[in-house]
Amino acid sequence: MSANSTWRPDSWRSFPVAQSPLWPDEEHLERVESDLRAKPPLVFAGEARRLKSQLADVAAGRGFLLQAGDCAENFNEGAADFIRDKLKVILQMAVALTYAGGVPVVKVGRIAGQFAKPRSDMYEERDGVRLEAFRGHIINDEAFTPEARRPNPDRLLAAYNQSVATLNLLRAFTTGGFASLTRVHAWNQEFVTNSPEGKRYELLADDIDRALTFMRSCGIDLADDHALQGVDFYTSHEALILPYEQALTRQDSLSGDYYDCSAHMLWIGDRTRQLDGAHVEFLRGVANPIGLKVGPSTTVEGLRALVAALNPDNEPGRLTLISRMGRDKVSDLLPPLVEALREDGAAVLWSCDPMHGNTFKASGGQKTRRFDDILSEVAQYFSVHQSLGTWPGGLHVELTGDDVTECLGGGAAVSESDLDTNYTSICDPRLNATQGLDMAFRVAEFLQRATNGARSL
Repeated sequence: MSANSTWRPDSWRSFPVAQSPLWPDEEHLERVESDLRAKPPLVFAGEARRLKSQLADVAAGRGFLLQAGDCAENFNEGAADFIRDKLKVILQMAVALTYAGGVPVVKVGRIAGQFAKPRSDMYEERDGVRLEAFRGHIINDEAFTPEARRPNPDRLLAAYNQSVATLNLLRAFTTGGFASLTRVHAWNQEFVTNSPEGKRYELLADDIDRALTFMRSCGIDLADDHALQGVDFYTSHEALILPYEQALTRQDSLSGDYYDCSAHMLWIGDRTRQLDGAHVEFLRGVANPIGLKVGPSTTVEGLRALVAALNPDNEPGRLTLISRMGRDKVSDLLPPLVEALREDGAAVLWSCDPMHGNTFKASGGQKTRRFDDILSEVAQYFSVHQSLGTWPGGLHVELTGDDVTECLGGGAAVSESDLDTNYTSICDPRLNATQGLDMAFRVAEFLQRATNGARSL
């Protein structure tokens, strides 16, 4: 990967920084940055290159990207059970998509680093008291007190340490037998099992078991096949807090390229994608695969300029464009963007985030999303790509493996009166495991049609 000679890991500091907290003690922040620079990397350059290669296959229509996980990770939910259950539902969704679509599914978690959230307002006011907005546990705490809301650089170290522990567990689960296809039944959650989605999943798992039994009877040693015994699982988060990202950036000894070793994949959010801003400046210079959220205000000219800045070599697998339009806008706003980049020959991967454009407040004041709205945006996203002859390469969703009641409808049949039953998100509403599996089966039908259409060309 080539980068402009003016780029350095710290060159972003000369650019406007959107969504930056007001650190009360810059010297404290500098000490923490120094500590982080001395820490081992969380991921390695070779892993990021492998992901980029797999994403290049997805962009070419030879795979599908499933990017899923928490809206914002919680320092209080770092126990093994939380991580295992989140991984379970992602593995289940990937199996459903692979089985129907007949293409490999690249699995990327919003995990081991997704601790920060952008905010519409810098401050929050309650009963005449005005405090800094809650920005995720990497910055401050959700409790509405001056001490809790004060940005604390030590939280960057806490985020790093929790990411280390999370990655250790993920690597153990994905390579130690838990993710083996021979355990496909074990991935079903207890509270999902008796739902229609859980029963449909069990039927799919039965089919996989029969296929594996057939393979064994043919003399194939399943224990010797990495693709059956484990999975490649990658991490990602929004690269929002740039001091943290810079401190974990390392120069690869093999290629000489710089990699942000806080995650395999980083993305730029809809609020920080200014062409002359610090986030674009930082991510244009690291060699990781990166994502860019594409919201309703994105213009064709603006997107072309961002693509040129972030992927000047037109490298396949480098840039994923994550559409997040909302169900009422996607059919009008997405086609000209996709068509323009198709005409440019831009080697980009298109993915659909149907969550962020469909958030509203319920009558009780809770932020929520309707499952049907989410599904509607995905259906329209697939339809746009089908009409333009382009590949609908991925799905990007916020979910948890827990039995939460944060999004309405879906297989879990959550109603507004249920929202307070188990609403545990510290930021945005997430699909629970039943709803996630329901979404996977619905999207699998769209993916099957897309792959059948691609094969007929």
